[in-house]
Order: sequence, then C-alpha cells, then structure tokens
Amino acid sequence: MNAELKEKLRKLADKYEVSSFCDADPSQFLRWYEPEAGRGTVADVEAASFIAAMLAFGNRKQFIPKICEVLQTADRSLGSISEWLKTGAHVKDFPNGITKFYRFYSYDDMQIFFGELAEILKRADSLGDFFEVQYTAVHNLSDIIASAFPNSAIVPKGRTSANKRVHMFLRWMVRRNSPVDLGLWKWADPSSLIIPLDTHVMQEAAKLGLIPEKAAASRKTAELLTSALSEVFPGDPCRGDFALFGVGVDK
Repeated sequence: MNAELKEKLRKLADKYEVSSFCDADPSQFLRWYEPEAGRGTVADVEAASFIAAMLAFGNRKQFIPKICEVLQTADRSLGSISEWLKTGAHVKDFPNGITKFYRFYSYDDMQIFFGELAEILKRADSLGDFFEVQYTAVHNLSDIIASAFPNSAIVPKGRTSANKRVHMFLRWMVRRNSPVDLGLWKWADPSSLIIPLDTHVMQEAAKLGLIPEKAAASRKTAELLTSALSEVFPGDPCRGDFALFGVGVDK
C-alpha cells in the first residue's frame, strides 16, 4: 500500500471517528444505559449493545425502531435489560409466535435468543465476564460467541462467513480511546479484531485495491482486509472501519 493511500485513510478515520458518527448508526445504543450517570449497569450496556448488533442488518430506518422496541419494553418492565433477561420477564413481556418480528426472525426466534442471553447472565455478572473466562483458553472471540448461542438463529455462526454483526459488536467492546467504541473489554487485544465486513465496506475496499474486486463476503476476505488495514493502523486495524465509511461519504 502506498504512502498516499495510507495518509488518506488516516485522515478519513480522524474525520469520521467522532461522537456524531453514532447519531444515525446502531452504535447509538452503546449509550442507551450510562452507568456513570446512574442509569443502568455495565451488564445492561453490554446486553443492550449485543442485542443492537444482532438486529443491525438491512435498512437502518427499519431495524433501529426494532432495537428501540426491545429496550423500551425491558425498561418499562424493570428499567434494566439485564434484569429483564435474568428474571425471565421477557417471556411474559415480549410476544411469542411465528409472526415475524424483524425480517426473517420471528418472535419465537427472539425468545430463544433472549433465553440463551439470559442463561449467560445468570452464570456471570456480565457478557464480558462470561467471555473473558473462555478467552483465556480460546483466543477467538467470534467463535466463542457463536458457541454460546447454539440455538439462536439470530447469532451468526458460520466459520467461513464474515459474521459482520458479531465483529461489529466486538469492535464496540474492545477498541479503546474512541469517541464511538466503548472499550469495556480491557482483557481483549484490539489487534486481534476483524473488520466488520458489509457490502459498503467491501465496495470501497475493492475500489482502493485493498481486496480483489470479486471477493466474496467471507471470513477470508474480512481477514485479508484486516491485514491490509493493519499496515495503516498498527495494533488497531478496525479503526479502518471509519476510514472506509468516509471514503463513500467523501466522494
């Protein structure tokens, strides 16, 4: 990669990794709860963020209201998404049935997802605490997360797929010193993150020659792009996510 392109990507990351990035992005839900202001706990922040990430696909105008619906239902009930899940209040407060909640996921699919999330929160104080224990043995967080949700269709599990939503959640939890990402999981290494690969990111990366033009949306492609971005952002390749977002906006 030439020096000119590296400098361009760094400037774009500087421009777009700002707090206002969250305004129309699913990352807005990272601050639905703010423990420092006395609203919620770290467990609430992580659970709300995970639910938001798993529903963040398709049209933002459609999925953002759906995320709000889940969190508002929990807040009306117990004022806490983690307690709502742990106590099983979701079973009575949230509908059941085969009617679709969002896109191809039904209310039953959501209940299965909530149930497995609840089991984790019953076993540990938070998602971070639960995954940290396993991380000491298996340093692949996306695989660890997939194995924790064996019955949830909503959680991506393919070992060869890009798993964009999982990697986006991990970016939120692991990257530090960011006005967007929270960096709550200090025990995880930002250099081990994989770029959240979606259609827009792939298109822009291909135009810049960072990945082949006809590359598939796969884990292999995500790892290839992550490796390229590591040259620009050593130790923090996922900062390139903001740069590639900016490439499209700055046309």
